[in-house]
Amino acid sequence: MKKCSKSDPRHQLTKKVEYLDSRKRRDQFSPESLFELLPIHKNDTILDIGAGTGFLTIPAAKATNGIVYALDIDPNILQIAESKAEQEELKNIRFLQGELRDASLSNYSLDIVLASLVLHEIQPLPETLQRINQVLKVNGYLACVELEEEETPDKNHPRISSAKMEQELNKAGFKVSKKVYPAASIYVLIAQKQQ
Repeated sequence: MKKCSKSDPRHQLTKKVEYLDSRKRRDQFSPESLFELLPIHKNDTILDIGAGTGFLTIPAAKATNGIVYALDIDPNILQIAESKAEQEELKNIRFLQGELRDASLSNYSLDIVLASLVLHEIQPLPETLQRINQVLKVNGYLACVELEEEETPDKNHPRISSAKMEQELNKAGFKVSKKVYPAASIYVLIAQKQQ
């Protein structure tokens, strides 16, 4: 069997999946902990941006009878999430490959948007937050989970401070209702779309 080098895309995918599905990630901040911060109702429509392997998508689909959209740019990662959904026999997930700006989501169609460890990667951030605002219903919620900015920023791993993220959310028409710091470097902002 041929061994993968670190630059091999299969090796990179394996490492990414290992992190996304790791016990450490779950222990730091579980999907259930996040959902306790949100008013999820049985018929809510939810979007998981940067859905990855379904870390939030799968539990979200169990929390609502409404549609859960799993959006990710990586088709290989989405296949893993899709396989998990099939194993769990979840029929209310729709998988979307691509970027938010290209996703065919109607304005005012979503109750909740989940964005875990992804907004720091999407540029320009203000445009992305505006698009999230457009697709959310009035008074809909955005759950933003991110890593706090480090004192010495790493250009290869960009981060956004919680203060800067809150400022950007306010500019985009959101009001932060909850701030949680579940682990040393992780912050969670629950923001509600304003009228």
